[in-house]
Amino acid sequence: MSEKLVIKGGSQLVGEIDVRGSKNAATPILSATLLTSQPCILDNLPKITDVFKMLEIMEKMGSKVEFISDRKIRVESKDIDPKKLDFDLVSQMRSSILLVGSLISRFGYLEIPHPGGCIIGSRSIDTHISGLKKLGVFVEENGLKKNGAKQLNKYKFRAEKRPNNTEVVLDEFSVTATENIIMASVLCKGKTTIKIAAAEPHVRELVLFLKKMGAKIKGEETHTISITGVDSLSGAEYFIPYDYVEAGTFILLAVAGKGKIDVKNVPVNDLSLFLHKINSFGVKLKVKKDIVQISPWKKLKIDKIQTMPHPGIPTDLQSPLGVLSTQAEGLTLIHDPLYEGRLKYLEELNKMGAEIVLCDPHRAIINGPTKLQGTKLDPLDLRSGAALIIAGIIAEGTTIIRDVTQADRGYEEIENRLLKIGADIKREK
Repeated sequence: MSEKLVIKGGSQLVGEIDVRGSKNAATPILSATLLTSQPCILDNLPKITDVFKMLEIMEKMGSKVEFISDRKIRVESKDIDPKKLDFDLVSQMRSSILLVGSLISRFGYLEIPHPGGCIIGSRSIDTHISGLKKLGVFVEENGLKKNGAKQLNKYKFRAEKRPNNTEVVLDEFSVTATENIIMASVLCKGKTTIKIAAAEPHVRELVLFLKKMGAKIKGEETHTISITGVDSLSGAEYFIPYDYVEAGTFILLAVAGKGKIDVKNVPVNDLSLFLHKINSFGVKLKVKKDIVQISPWKKLKIDKIQTMPHPGIPTDLQSPLGVLSTQAEGLTLIHDPLYEGRLKYLEELNKMGAEIVLCDPHRAIINGPTKLQGTKLDPLDLRSGAALIIAGIIAEGTTIIRDVTQADRGYEEIENRLLKIGADIKREK
């Protein structure tokens, strides 16, 4: 049975909210535990559906998962079989594509369906495939019937003769392709150099975890990463970092709602440009170590928001920034060049009375300020799910978010945490 969120807008937001573990770091690190037969211990794991699905996929292949405490697990993948990969689960989850690099590296073969996930436009795995081919991986794509009708793509990967020294130039700054090529290279003989590598914080965290396992990698946080292959990797213990995207989302919620909020566990070094931009909009933020304090603003002006690869404004924060732009004076240009479906949430904001013109799939102009009106909304992806919750909290009247599963994929117990800072929000069947 599906669940919805019912939000009564206009509440005063006061108090403090903690940031939890990073979804985008947890899923590749979970995949990396498959590179070794030895046990790994992960702490600060976020309790979200994407993590639980990844663990379920791993368990069905034979991994043994034990919860040591609420957010700490022990994973042992000594006797796993890639042939037991659950196609239905994989097809529901975009980040399951991260299984390719680790399983190819350890076993040399894999069959996997095209991964599912958010509806934010075309998300082919061409960048992954071209990079893997340069590592000597043979790739075959086939049609696959599901329930006797729907055609999906199925991929067969087989590691053939690996070149001793390889240069992989990625077609774009793809985070998951960078992570997959890293994991596919750590057990390769010789040296692999990845150029046009993504430098997002979760790529760095994956590399740091792999180094604790014994991998030889240089250049994390740059766009050129070098990997020298090793014969095997050991188990390791790692603390999943706090989620900089969740931190940014809560900061934007506090700003949009003119709340007096302390956001705790903020990885401020990963949000330098973001925090600078928020200040430039007319909002005074106070940063004390890992706490960001937000107070109500008097005048909000946003001329342009453009997402870029790290250390730029992340595309995952574009949709809550779009909600904030409805409260700013004058025109705001939103430009998100990555996915052509990323701006679809703006049509939902127009249902609430916003004045937004969608110029093309990557650009929109928002005219504000506008008092949003509560209505029924349909999020299409994880980040727009969070953004529409923010819109409901600052709107007049009642807002119903009809598919809360999108937000659940990346935000742990979202309604309970927002209740504690004054939001009028509840979950219903």
